[in-house]
Amino acid sequence: MIFFRRLQINPMRRIIQKVLIVLLILLFAIQFVRPARNLGSADGPADLTHFVHTPDTVLHILKTSCYDCHSNHTEYPWYVNINPVGLWLKSHIDDGKEAINFSDLSGFTKKKLDHRFGDIGETVEKKEMPLSSYTLIHRYAILDSGQIQILKTWVDSARKEINYQGK
Repeated sequence: MIFFRRLQINPMRRIIQKVLIVLLILLFAIQFVRPARNLGSADGPADLTHFVHTPDTVLHILKTSCYDCHSNHTEYPWYVNINPVGLWLKSHIDDGKEAINFSDLSGFTKKKLDHRFGDIGETVEKKEMPLSSYTLIHRYAILDSGQIQILKTWVDSARKEINYQGK
């Protein structure tokens, strides 16, 4: 009798096996989905440097720590080719560019630009940017206190240069 019990497959185990098989098939199938890449030019006629004075030190910090998600050009890591990671990165980049795209500020009013620069100063000071999920792998993008201060000073200067009066 005990022997026959062992031969019976637990119904819950059978369900788990089917779910795992379906998940493996989906994981395999999703590898054929290739989202569009963000491979445009980071610099252009509507980029950040055409709206506010941006010293080379600031531009270097922004390109190192911000441009992968907030410009028209992303330096992709090898693991972007493995989905669902590639899909997640695409979504993340789209969200970042929607917040501010340093490659194209042409659609920003003075009010919106002033507000975004205020957000930059605030999120950098609170160390909310760059995101910890980004700096976990891209350690070079972590901002030290000196870089944070440089960015905050630049943001204050840029906001004065924008000269939005409606605060």
